[in-house]
Amino acid sequence: MRRLGTGIGWRPEIADAVEAMPGIDWVEAVAENVCPGHLPDSLLRLRERGVTVVPHGVSLGLGGADRPDEGRLTALAERALALGSPLVTEHIAFVRAGGDLTATQLLEAGHLLPVPRTRDALAVLCENVRMAQDALPVPLAVENIAALISWPGEEMTEGQFLYELVERTGVRLLIDVANLHTNHVNRGEDPAKALDELPVEAIAYVHVAGGFERDGVWHDSHAHPVPEPVLAILTDLASRTTPPGVLLERDDNFPEPAELERELATIRATVETAGKLAGGLGTKAGGGFPKGAGGGLPTAPREDLPVPPGDLPVPAEARQRTALAQAALLSALVAGTPAPEGFDRARLKVQSHALAAKRADVVAKVAPELPDILGGAYRADFLAYAHARPMTGGYRLDALRFAEHLLLAGRLEGTDAGRRLSDWWLERSGPAPLSRRPAARLLKATRRILSGR
Repeated sequence: MRRLGTGIGWRPEIADAVEAMPGIDWVEAVAENVCPGHLPDSLLRLRERGVTVVPHGVSLGLGGADRPDEGRLTALAERALALGSPLVTEHIAFVRAGGDLTATQLLEAGHLLPVPRTRDALAVLCENVRMAQDALPVPLAVENIAALISWPGEEMTEGQFLYELVERTGVRLLIDVANLHTNHVNRGEDPAKALDELPVEAIAYVHVAGGFERDGVWHDSHAHPVPEPVLAILTDLASRTTPPGVLLERDDNFPEPAELERELATIRATVETAGKLAGGLGTKAGGGFPKGAGGGLPTAPREDLPVPPGDLPVPAEARQRTALAQAALLSALVAGTPAPEGFDRARLKVQSHALAAKRADVVAKVAPELPDILGGAYRADFLAYAHARPMTGGYRLDALRFAEHLLLAGRLEGTDAGRRLSDWWLERSGPAPLSRRPAARLLKATRRILSGR
């Protein structure tokens, strides 16, 4: 695996700051936020300087019961080629459930949810990963995720689950040390034990991020400074292997550039110090790659680890069992159905609130006009809407349906906010509203609001 060096998550809000930062060898961009035909000028300038750009996907749902969507795989491949990336990354998670396998409505989580560490789920994940590998022009690395909840009846530890995944697919690993800390606090899992069991030679790179603790629950916010316990896990990992790359993630509540630079310097020093303390015995994976070797190179040839002879196809029953379990959990989290047996109901409530809050935050980002129109009422109004209406499509469709809900409720009639919201909805819905709500009723409500001008 080629060496990446020290990097930072590229986000539009800090694009200028990232370009000006010294010592940035590479950046990671959220794949779904990048359009191959219209790459941001900032990313183009970084590439011209020899800075590697890695697309990081969040919507494939490789741990879901369904096979990977061909359209999403094609989109991820297009981004890898457009950016000249040496690899692409995704998550070991499911993000939607229901649909044909369960004969229920397809629900979207809007977030990454943990896969049960069972033989069924592992078999499904391995087949999905192999399908993704076949569809992508460069190697794939998959990330361990943070979780607020634990599945009952798990058959493997996280380290064992990841080890078997690598053994059966040859996939690379993106190890997030902040997520190991999150799972230590929330699920009582020992980060050192997970590192003991990991195939460190499969590590493509490492994520480092911050979070916060509230009422005994750690929230992986990516909006706070990196805490000492996360740096301690990074030290442990770097004492075992020289990670090919280490990257700071920050998604919100961005500090001044100087603060980000200090965090990067701390991360770099942590890795270097751990390596020196380990004694440089030459047994550490990845130690032979020159710094920055991946910067600015064209798309690399496939470098997956050796893969043993292919497993047998996943039995349909394993996919269906996984589908039923995931659909029951997601329905409890976003649709208010009873909690599946064996889950901690208090933790499910925390996870449910976290999903709704994230949904409100992301809708506010993809449709910033809505919080501008509604002002201080936006968040309460959205959470009330989300409580009774699970997300069944993407965030942009969710924003449109939220506006439709408010217009049909009639509470904004005769107000400036109502007129502005009507204009916003009409501009985006077109002649045929995207919602399944009766179009005539919605248009009537909109015209009634507009007639009050």
